[in-house]
Amino acid sequence: MKPSPLRRLLSLRAPSPAPAPAGPVDDLAQARALIAAIDAGGIPLYPGKVNQIARALGLEVSREAPVEATVARIRALLQAEGG
Repeated sequence: MKPSPLRRLLSLRAPSPAPAPAGPVDDLAQARALIAAIDAGGIPLYPGKVNQIARALGLEVSREAPVEATVARIRALLQAEGG
């Protein structure tokens, strides 16, 4: 039996590259994007995501910490980094 044209195309497709590991630059970029979205009028809907970004930056964050306090700490860290 002959392979279908779709199977031939799929077999020719190059494998997708492995995702690059997250690093400090990616963490800072995520933090900057979060602050930019908040400054543009967005409200963080997922406190867990805000906490995750803060922890990736090396901040200790309690689950009970108000999101506003965590955002303020991220903002202060970014200002200290010069961005």
